[in-house]
Amino acid sequence: MNRAAGTLSLRETGPASPGILLVALGVLVNLGLLLWLGHASGPDLGAPTSVEAWSTVFLAICFQAAPFLAAGVLLAGLIITLVPRTALTFLLPRSPSWAVVSAGMAGLILPGCECASVPVARSLMAKGVPVAPALTFMLAAPAVNPIVLLATWVAFPAQPMMVVARFLAGLLTAVVVGWLFLRLQRWVTVPAVREAEATTERRAETFRRSAVHDLVHAGGFLVLGAAIAATVATMVPAETIGAIAESGPLSYLAAGAMAVVAAICSEADAFIAASFTQFTPTALLIFLTVGPMVDLKLIGMQAGVFGGRFAARFAPLTFVTAIIVAALVGTVLL
Repeated sequence: MNRAAGTLSLRETGPASPGILLVALGVLVNLGLLLWLGHASGPDLGAPTSVEAWSTVFLAICFQAAPFLAAGVLLAGLIITLVPRTALTFLLPRSPSWAVVSAGMAGLILPGCECASVPVARSLMAKGVPVAPALTFMLAAPAVNPIVLLATWVAFPAQPMMVVARFLAGLLTAVVVGWLFLRLQRWVTVPAVREAEATTERRAETFRRSAVHDLVHAGGFLVLGAAIAATVATMVPAETIGAIAESGPLSYLAAGAMAVVAAICSEADAFIAASFTQFTPTALLIFLTVGPMVDLKLIGMQAGVFGGRFAARFAPLTFVTAIIVAALVGTVLL
């Protein structure tokens, strides 16, 4: 396996450690037992009301989001296994600006989890796709794919325009960042990448490795995100949340910051956003737009694949663009 600078393949990212998944399953089992004991023991002997409320919110988010997370992981594995990495090259117009737009739209027909978006973007560059369209696809694929939009529709049944707003905000953010990168390419540089040596693994084994890797990592972050959401919903005083939610632009920054820290898979983040009932729809849209593009795990992956200098500049650029675009879209549609 080539270890030269700038070379990194999907396999070189390494298999996912089962520790995250085991911890997540342990948390789920223990909280389920805690909730059951709280109900079975009666009001006098059961768990405190706050703990029971926390467990209820936590489990509801996890179980409601799990089917969409699993579907997204399976679909991403099929795409990585079956779709040639050169397929996007033939769809790109010669114009760099239109190539960015086409790459953004490709995220709708070639969806993928953000856990795989960074190595997939690197692979596209290695196959000859220009840098700006590859990065646009990296941002758009986990933000506007059909599973994410369906999950958003289920999570916000009373707000169907949230689905439209999320699609537009995600697509526009990815395209605007791609266009900015065309202008700022000398400022935000990407190390040269080369195709790694071909693997002789069967497609079934490649699919299994991809699915297990994404499920372990995305499942673990879903549990952590659900825990954060449940804590905010049940432990933080309503007055504090209300003050932040009603603070105008500050609530937008708070929603974006929560998305970065929570690092939730895009197939599941809508259910967590729906639990933040005191925030305005526009603030929730910002949470849903920032999350698939900028979070702690993605920043770490970008630094590992493209270098720390790239991540230190690309992440803030994407974060600011996502907040501005989502705020504008939310103001018009929501």
